[in-house]
Amino acid sequence: MRTSFRLNLNFLGKFFLAIVSVFSYCEYVHYYVVLSQCGWPALDPSAADPSVSDAGTQLHAMVLADTHLLGRRNGHWFDKLRREWQMHRAFQTTVTLHQPDVFIFLGDLFDEGKWCQPEEFVEYVARFHKLFAVPEDADVLVAVGNHDIGFHYSVNPYLLDRFQHTFDVGPVKLVQIAGVTFIILNSMAMEGDECFLCKPAKNKVKVISRQLKCAKGDKEACKYWQNPVLQQFSRPVLLQHYPLYRDSDAVCDEPDEAPEDIKNTRFRERWECLSRDASEMLLEELSPRLVLSGHTHHGCHVEHPMPHSPLVHEYTIPSFSWRNKRSPTFSMFILRIKS
Repeated sequence: MRTSFRLNLNFLGKFFLAIVSVFSYCEYVHYYVVLSQCGWPALDPSAADPSVSDAGTQLHAMVLADTHLLGRRNGHWFDKLRREWQMHRAFQTTVTLHQPDVFIFLGDLFDEGKWCQPEEFVEYVARFHKLFAVPEDADVLVAVGNHDIGFHYSVNPYLLDRFQHTFDVGPVKLVQIAGVTFIILNSMAMEGDECFLCKPAKNKVKVISRQLKCAKGDKEACKYWQNPVLQQFSRPVLLQHYPLYRDSDAVCDEPDEAPEDIKNTRFRERWECLSRDASEMLLEELSPRLVLSGHTHHGCHVEHPMPHSPLVHEYTIPSFSWRNKRSPTFSMFILRIKS
């Protein structure tokens, strides 16, 4: 009898240890095994711009889109817990292993930001910062998404100001980090009408266009400022939630592209992508070297032709949430000053 009892205890002890080991591997160790296989892209040293004194400076950026943290309305509590834990572990493991300098979130941080009451929004923001905690010396750039404040037709000054104040971003914002220029754009401000959101955003784009020209040495553009706004010129990286105009995802040929059954679905301007007019205006005024977008939940690489400049590369980043995509991903970029 005692022998049988001891055997049972021995079996239960081993069984419990096996459960703990499997849980620890799946919920902690496996993230390190997988993400240790990722790495920063190798840059061609000969591609550095010889006209820029700091051309060798490199900025390591981790880029995410569409985290869609659930609120009180949509989804089961366990589904929310599970998805947020997965994003948290993947994010924090990447921070530990690869130590990015800047973290970029391309909108739709929240799934129910456009509906939530003030106290819910405070909870939302606290959860976001807890799940995606970054080192104190890291820079965080956030673009606003339609789920954060609503589509253009439903945006109001309160929702807009609440998000902009919390994440220190405006309809259009110019930021320079280690000489690399970023322009953060509110996609819902590109509707093209004269609303309280769109008119100031369009004017700001034109102001930033002059600031870039001034930094490049255009004396006519510099007459608007006593002191230069930018320390040095670098072709900007445009960060926004909506992709620039494209017919559909049929042009995409990426491992994380949209499924075949929706790739050929035609995009609606101002809904799945920016309008053709807004896209052409941004490319002409800002002449970005790179555009990073989200919104579609799937990956895509598009090359936009420019009349007198090299092609502009746009990367649409897939959703980081397992709830939106069976193979969620993030992207790792190395950026350096480029004239």
